[in-house]
Amino acid sequence: MADNIRTTPLRLRPSEYRSILFIGDLITAVVSVFAALSTWRQYNYFVRYTELIQRGVPPGRAGQQAELFNSIEPQVWFYLLPIAWMLLLVELYDPHVASSGRKTTRGVALAAFIGLVAYSLVFIIQEDTNLPRVGVGAFLLFASILTLFWRVIFIRLYKSTGARRRVLLIGAGKAGQTLAELYRAVDTRSFNLIGFIDDDTKKAGKTICGLRVIGSSTHMLNLIDVYHVSDIVIAINGEIQGAAFQTILDAQEKGVEVTRMPILYEEMTGRVPVHHLESDWIIRSFVDGLHVSGFYELTKRLLDVLGGMVGVLIFAFTYPFLALAVYMDTGLPIFYSQPRLGRGGLIFTIYKYRTMRQDAEADGEVRTTVENDPRVTRVGNFLRKTRLDELPQFWNVLRGEMSLVGPRAERPELVAEYQKQIPFYRARLLVKPGLTGWAQINYGYVASVTETSVKIEYDLYYIKHRTLGMDFQIILRTIGTVLRRTGR
Repeated sequence: MADNIRTTPLRLRPSEYRSILFIGDLITAVVSVFAALSTWRQYNYFVRYTELIQRGVPPGRAGQQAELFNSIEPQVWFYLLPIAWMLLLVELYDPHVASSGRKTTRGVALAAFIGLVAYSLVFIIQEDTNLPRVGVGAFLLFASILTLFWRVIFIRLYKSTGARRRVLLIGAGKAGQTLAELYRAVDTRSFNLIGFIDDDTKKAGKTICGLRVIGSSTHMLNLIDVYHVSDIVIAINGEIQGAAFQTILDAQEKGVEVTRMPILYEEMTGRVPVHHLESDWIIRSFVDGLHVSGFYELTKRLLDVLGGMVGVLIFAFTYPFLALAVYMDTGLPIFYSQPRLGRGGLIFTIYKYRTMRQDAEADGEVRTTVENDPRVTRVGNFLRKTRLDELPQFWNVLRGEMSLVGPRAERPELVAEYQKQIPFYRARLLVKPGLTGWAQINYGYVASVTETSVKIEYDLYYIKHRTLGMDFQIILRTIGTVLRRTGR
């Protein structure tokens, strides 16, 4: 059996891809700072040397004096430019975006443009005329070129590892078809789907969702060799027959990677497949398998307190202007309040700037907000896009009823309705609701139960995988949403 053991190809998770991206981007940004610094000094030397020569200073002495001018050190903030650059690139850490050359090029170009516009505004506003235009311009140029160069290398790595991962789906039922449909929908893939294995004789040889049923579990080991399969994915809901189960174990012994359908679904989408989970999934994922450290909980609460204090200060500063805008647009009241469900199903009250007409729910019927909702006012539309309508909720964060990051706080009536139709819906109450969250930054308005199911899949993925790094990523992407006014 030892002679049949194969070498498993490089297999990276989305979080590992993001870590590689982050390290590579950070290195290129740091290199860009020192390259820009060298360029800035050489420019200063050239300008100074030219001025001295024009004044009649001998070339030797001109060079010495220009060299002294060249030794000027920049201010400390110049060395912090890599941090600013990383913030501008935060939207490019989604694997589906990072694996696309077109989207990456557009994102890097947009980051450079925003950086240039921001610095130009600072240069215009500041009275200090010694701001290093050449240094910042050179940094943006070097950072853009080096980041694009590194990202091309990354895309090649992503595609090459995907080319070596050849995946066989075990089960051509609903779960297997869901994966096949997802596979067809994505542009760039981190693996190749070869086909289905299914013991149903009626499906033999058929093409389902673009993939062929190439055989049954009886022939699985032989098919693995014929098609050079590196991974098999079990997409069977329910019990697996003894012979098929043993064949899967034999394949694993040969060096084939065995993965369950929900894991690959998470890898492909950043969501949890709520309609393809077994009844004990909550126990296995959130009781047996979920051990959030006390350090994470403590640090998250400290960040909530600090963020809440900053948010309350911003709320106090902007209140006169935003309140006046709401009043001039549609009158009183400025705020509206609603009961929401928090962690463990506890009810609390949130306050927001009013963004809808006063008669938005005049009949008393609870309605979700839909895209281009006619009830939203002109000022309300601006407040929603910039997320400024949620500033009063920083008080809920300070009180400990909410967190900076978590699932959206939902109304009790909607929770009662959705939990009847969507599996595991109440599992989102295992954590505090948040001002922003994984679902909020990845999905827009929901107007149906189907769309709400997608959003709960994002929420459960966050609850299952939450870390401080993921929280920071969500916060940074939310800041980008505010700056681009693309909120909902």
